[in-house]
Amino acid sequence: MSQDTEQQLSVIEHITELRRRIMYIVAVLIAGLIGGFFLAEPLFQYVISRPPADTYTFKSFSPWDGVGIYMKFAFLVALSLTLPFIMYQLWAFVSPGLRKHERRATLKYIPFVFVLFIAGMCFAYYIVAPMAFQFTANVNQQLGLQELYGITHYLTFLFNLVLPMALLFELPLVIMFLTAIRILNPLRLRKMRRFAYFGLVLIGVSISPPDFISDILITIPLILLYEFSVLLSSFIYRKQLARDKAWEEEFEAEHPYSVS
Repeated sequence: MSQDTEQQLSVIEHITELRRRIMYIVAVLIAGLIGGFFLAEPLFQYVISRPPADTYTFKSFSPWDGVGIYMKFAFLVALSLTLPFIMYQLWAFVSPGLRKHERRATLKYIPFVFVLFIAGMCFAYYIVAPMAFQFTANVNQQLGLQELYGITHYLTFLFNLVLPMALLFELPLVIMFLTAIRILNPLRLRKMRRFAYFGLVLIGVSISPPDFISDILITIPLILLYEFSVLLSSFIYRKQLARDKAWEEEFEAEHPYSVS
């Protein structure tokens, strides 16, 4: 068998493996959606029982509003449950190319995917969303507008804040994982700092209320997340260098006459 044929078979095998893992992810996402439907109503009741939602009488402007509510909450539940599984499938896909200690180290990150996602949702829901809603309410009052909200309008407003923030909270873990599999390193992250800051500021301005104070309050945590991610990457990178040096010394001791 020629080398080109072997390379083609290797590519086909990788594509087949990737497709199989994507199918697993889709299956888990669908199962999460089904389970999320059972949690949708209690989550919805909790959201509308807390301020500022508890001060409004929400209207339904479409027969599909109820279905849309179930879908939104079910998707949020499904995504929170599926993200760790996605990380595991990514780990399983790249693990054959990792060393034994790298496989063990990266596998430990997976449970924290769920923890950080929930932390991001809580930060967005309890801190960012009330601030954003208060700003928009003040603007409406200054313009003399009567506030009459549809339930889908309020939930869309809420989810547009909660979901991006929850995903952004995964940044430290993603960077740690990519550093552990040697795709990223702190040197590269520091070189990318200007572009990363620009992107994070753009995201912060997009999801926060359109005033300077709110932009600052949202952007600063995102920048701190990035810098924290760089620190974690540096810690992992130093350990990698130390292990590589120890491996080289061990190899040289066992093969003193080998050509470097």
